[in-house]
Amino acid sequence: MAANLTSVVMQFLTPEVLSQIASFLGIDRTTAQKATTGAVPSLLAGLADLVGTPAGSNQLSKLLSQQQTGSLADILRSAGPDRLAESGSGMLSELFGAGTMGTMAQAVGKFAGLGDGGGKSLLSILGPIVLGALGQHQREAGLDANGLASLLRSQKDQISAAIPAGLANQLSAAGLIDQAGAGVRSGMAAASAAGSRVASATERASSAYATATKTTQWPYWLAALVVLGGLAWYAFDRPGQQTVAEQTAPARPTTATVGMAPPNLTVDGVNLASQVNTTIDSLKSALPSITDATGAQAALPKINAAISQLDDVGTRAAKLTPEGRTALAKLIAAAMPAINQMCDKVMAAPGVGPIAKPAIDDLKAKLDSLARV
Repeated sequence: MAANLTSVVMQFLTPEVLSQIASFLGIDRTTAQKATTGAVPSLLAGLADLVGTPAGSNQLSKLLSQQQTGSLADILRSAGPDRLAESGSGMLSELFGAGTMGTMAQAVGKFAGLGDGGGKSLLSILGPIVLGALGQHQREAGLDANGLASLLRSQKDQISAAIPAGLANQLSAAGLIDQAGAGVRSGMAAASAAGSRVASATERASSAYATATKTTQWPYWLAALVVLGGLAWYAFDRPGQQTVAEQTAPARPTTATVGMAPPNLTVDGVNLASQVNTTIDSLKSALPSITDATGAQAALPKINAAISQLDDVGTRAAKLTPEGRTALAKLIAAAMPAINQMCDKVMAAPGVGPIAKPAIDDLKAKLDSLARV
């Protein structure tokens, strides 16, 4: 199975490397972590587009062959952040063009609260790190230029999905990533699943009707009520499954899910409860996969992306009415017990603590803060 390229790069961003990046940018480590979580998949998405042509693939291959070998921490120490950022700025401008580089820097800077200059400095220092990580993976996996280009193209949707929602929206609006295809595929899958559930319900209700008419010879109007009643039961009252009716029903939070979003939780066109719902689902997928150090490294990008999404929710929540903030807090509080339990299991796994603890602590703090908005 091919390695997840976002995870491949993120595992090189050790606490030491993040601290050096934070020091270079004049920010705290938490902000640096959030910023890199958005910037790394953004750069990879740009590279995935670049290698869509033979010229772009050759251009990337040429730059990868020029990268230094050794640990990134050693490279940062030897070259220094300033020199690394200077060379990185030139590399990225050569790969993407100054205009694309500037647009991406503006989006990343706004997402991370760094401003345009801070976004450009971050991308400049991350450029050589991303290219160095890709180069090392290319050598270890025995890939030639075409093999790496093919791997990047095949993971284009996966890479775009790793970009935090707020940043992804900005990059999509700027034309740097394409979110439409993934959205259409998700919508078609959901519609197909809903159609299957309704068809299944109709078959069961019709079967009940046929049996009833054979044994009791009910009048047609009464038999029709049986069919309609079966459909209504399936759509509205069946426990444990999401149905079409839930799309318009009031939120009924439990400890297992955040629930559907009330209308007054939409800020700047973003439905905050739906965004939290997506984040919680991502965590429920990532956290149980952490059983050892390797699993922790692989899951860190998802956890960091979730933290960034919660940061975005917190920023937007300030624009809600008092009633809206209270409703959002209740929705998040309902999801916290399940997530906290998963986090506790993660921290109890052998060898996981040193890797996952900073992200887990940050995640729990973000949820706790949002639950008290």
